Amino acid sequence: MTSDTGFRLAIDIGGTFTDTVLMDHDSTVLATTKTPTTPDAPAIAAIQGAKTVLDTAGVGWHQISTFIHGTTLATNALIERRGANVATITTEGFRDILEIAYERRYSQYAINIEKPDLIVPRKHAFTIGGRMDVHGQERAPLAEGDVASLANSLRDAGIDAVAICLMHAYANPAHELRLRRVLADHLPDLVISLSHEVSPEAREFDRLCTTIANAYIQPLMSDYLADVQWRFAYEGLMCPVLMMTAGGGMITLETAIRLPIRLVESGPAGGAILAARLAQETGETQVLSFDMGGTTAKLSLIDGFRPQMSRRFEISRAARFIKGSGMPVRIPVIEMIEIGAGGGSIAGVDTLGRISVGPRSAGSVPGPVGFGKGGVEATVTDADIALGYIDPDRFAEGRLHIDRPASQRALANGIGAQLGVDCDAAATAVTEIVDEAMASAARMHAVESGKNVADRLMIAFGGNGPLHATRLARRAGIRRILIPRDPGVGSAVGFLFAPVSFEIIRSFYATLQTLDLDALNALLNTMHAEASAVVRAGAPYGALNERRVAFMRYKGQGHEIEIDIGIQDLQPADIDRVKAKFEDEYVRQFGRRVPGMTIEILNWGLSFASHAPALTYTVASPVPRQPQATAHRRIWCNITDAWVGAALFLRADLMAGDGFNGPALIVEPQTTTFVSADFRADMDGRGNIWLTAQQRSAA
Repeated sequence: MTSDTGFRLAIDIGGTFTDTVLMDHDSTVLATTKTPTTPDAPAIAAIQGAKTVLDTAGVGWHQISTFIHGTTLATNALIERRGANVATITTEGFRDILEIAYERRYSQYAINIEKPDLIVPRKHAFTIGGRMDVHGQERAPLAEGDVASLANSLRDAGIDAVAICLMHAYANPAHELRLRRVLADHLPDLVISLSHEVSPEAREFDRLCTTIANAYIQPLMSDYLADVQWRFAYEGLMCPVLMMTAGGGMITLETAIRLPIRLVESGPAGGAILAARLAQETGETQVLSFDMGGTTAKLSLIDGFRPQMSRRFEISRAARFIKGSGMPVRIPVIEMIEIGAGGGSIAGVDTLGRISVGPRSAGSVPGPVGFGKGGVEATVTDADIALGYIDPDRFAEGRLHIDRPASQRALANGIGAQLGVDCDAAATAVTEIVDEAMASAARMHAVESGKNVADRLMIAFGGNGPLHATRLARRAGIRRILIPRDPGVGSAVGFLFAPVSFEIIRSFYATLQTLDLDALNALLNTMHAEASAVVRAGAPYGALNERRVAFMRYKGQGHEIEIDIGIQDLQPADIDRVKAKFEDEYVRQFGRRVPGMTIEILNWGLSFASHAPALTYTVASPVPRQPQATAHRRIWCNITDAWVGAALFLRADLMAGDGFNGPALIVEPQTTTFVSADFRADMDGRGNIWLTAQQRSAA
């Protein structure tokens, strides 16, 4: 963190709501709020949220020592294709890297297969002479004499940004750097992304795609981040702006402007950081993080108090859930599965007469029908309103009027009329579909990692996570759920527990037997200086955690596994230790080692991170107590398929030890926890709600 004193502010801009959290230096949440996202100018909602929490807590702008920001703007720009007009420049002879891709189809027998949209059409793919070999030695000089003609072609095509990805630039970036300097002389306003800065790894297709994605959103994100910096400075903010990254760390605004691709999926990463922290505080080693907002639902696995990480993910898949159908991006990222299933997801009936939910969302404008802001298509939130799960008098702190009859009419006149059922049946069907979609995604995500979701504790948050948690858990076979404090703004809370961090991965091929330790240590020390400089810009004080890893495999294999190699320079005596760690991890993942095989290393990684705030462990179990309900509501019971009475509790009134059986609703300012009839709720000593599945009765 930038300072050990003062107040900390976090803002997470989502597709529907912008979440804001103010915390003091002891990690106590002082104020939170949700404001509707302003899509045309997202910074406006961020300013509104910040002013609300500061006024609530009586804190001035000058008292903020840390400001952390996450946004869906980069993600949405890539998904909705709202970026710059991008061209590529590759080495002569390699114009068709995008067309060739992996030389395979993601669905072998699909006749009408839809290829991934990789942003750059072939007519905007340019090349230039010159060549580096795999060892970084120049085989042919850069054809600088062709740059003027290339600049004219870019100008004629109306290109705003260019992605330069030259062969083996990760081994020697000299040609990329020189090309940028010369090209900028001809086109000074052109935005240029270099592959060795964005993704300095072997595998040119992935490297090119990542560089394209970075160039595509760089003008948009540069303008947006500059606007954020100006608006908050104008209000009186004096501390630096730190940006949340997809890998669960933070970077400075300057780094974010240079590498905006690192901001993709930054909001969901905050939720995973929160879940990992809660797992450590409660001693839970196997966790499923469930974050359901207004636009999407995100699920991730956490083992040993660490989110499952990846160095690759896909943007905007052409075929839902099918690997290889999207645009690959190689950056450090918390691995999760995200589906278009949020409170604002629009429900309808397809041509086969089946109910479908999402991925289209009503967003914040016009929003669900029940919000009375112009929405006409029924959403998941409308179904929850119609079934009585949302209390109109207490929703959104009373700042948003809920029109339940309007939600009921939208369901009855839309889905109900098309299928010949009443409003209750239509609303039930919508919630059943969305809950099953999320449960299926959770099971698939766990199976792909060789894990079982049913054995895990679910930590649920987001504006709609607590409302759907028990319904999803039942379908996934999960028996225990934790709802943290301030769950409606869970991702923003997670921002405040994240370290300032930066990870660098570089390709340096070698086998264990032929490893040049002097060259490797020199490379790692260069990475050390680069990564520590980035982190120190956001965390100038305090100790830093360093981690060095090697990505290793048996020779001839297509994928590597990550092995921690320690933080000291490697010596000849360390080779056997690294080999043993690789084989132990290989056995853990695949059940056996392969004797006599050569072991090779393709990439090396180094990361620095500041220390996160200290943990607060759960206190001893309190004395059980039966609380008095604030009110009662009629809700649709998804166990008995009938209208029943449900107790309504205000979360602010519940104390440690309070416990009760469902059906019940626990209401708080930004969300509602639905305790199904087959679950029991108990409050622990830190204000968390624990939901435990009960044996179903005959009723």
